[in-house]
Amino acid sequence: MSEAEAWDARYRAGEWLFGQAPNRYLETLAPRLRPGMRALALGDGEGRNGVWLARQGLRVTAVDWSATGMARAAALAAAAGVALETAVADLTAWDWPEAEYDLIAWVFVHLPGPDRRAVAARACRALAPGGLLLLEGFTPAQQGRRSGGPKDPDLLWTREEAEALFAGLAVQECLEGTVRLDEGPRHQGPAEVVRGLWRRAA
Repeated sequence: MSEAEAWDARYRAGEWLFGQAPNRYLETLAPRLRPGMRALALGDGEGRNGVWLARQGLRVTAVDWSATGMARAAALAAAAGVALETAVADLTAWDWPEAEYDLIAWVFVHLPGPDRRAVAARACRALAPGGLLLLEGFTPAQQGRRSGGPKDPDLLWTREEAEALFAGLAVQECLEGTVRLDEGPRHQGPAEVVRGLWRRAA
């Protein structure tokens, strides 16, 4: 079973694995958002982040390799009365646009090292001048905790790696430490994460 098929099976269980509310770190960007901005939600699963961005008036594309997840995202958007463009794709093979997005949300998308580096490079190029890239991911200190995250250490983030991968952008903040997650049944309790925000030069 491929990773995409495994996520299809998880989403078909009917439970909203990470809830319907957006990621809390993403929510902190609300004062910076303006209607009509173009946003990309990477690995958006069942659509919680993309739908929230659409509710702020943004034009949003959500990409995930799970067809089941994206179908649930489309249903969530319809129920909220907002438009959401969805794409079922592997981020390493997706046809990334250039200089397109005012915001890219990279929330708990954990990729193997080579894939992470390739996707980071494409995400940087996909930002429009002045665009923002937001990251939240689990760090190696998360291992052993029950609040979520991959077991494979190669899939985890460090602040140093995030700073290196997005070195071509202007860092607004990049922090590593403990937060308390409350995002559906799969993300509950204290967690070790890196959170960062970068800006492409105007």
